[in-house]
Amino acid sequence: MQPVAHLVKVTVPDYLANLPIPDSFGGWFRLGFKDWLALVPPTALAAGVTYTLYRAWCPKARKVVTGRTNKAVQLSNPKVVDTIDVEDISEKAAFCRCWQSRNWPYCDGSHGNHNKETGDNLGPVIVKKKK
Repeated sequence: MQPVAHLVKVTVPDYLANLPIPDSFGGWFRLGFKDWLALVPPTALAAGVTYTLYRAWCPKARKVVTGRTNKAVQLSNPKVVDTIDVEDISEKAAFCRCWQSRNWPYCDGSHGNHNKETGDNLGPVIVKKKK
């Protein structure tokens, strides 16, 4: 416990007392390169602590996760259901599973951007007609 007490009571106050903080606003313009260099570590520490506290306690800093995947298709319906006859498919059809397609229910490749943005691995459901 002695090293921690020495750090808190002696080392940190001595370090802070020796920082080249000017007494006036104009003093900031007279600081040399080494003086500015000496101010980088405490400034970076203060910025890091401030950012961490902001992210931890500011509600607007946190991402709001709605849990909603479908953000565009038939939002007024309680459940989205589409029926497609297999006989209507000529060779094959690709159906969207990411809910990002502008050609719903068919896939238009929008899952590529969705996967890049979210790190997801969605792809279409491909239905082929038996030969």
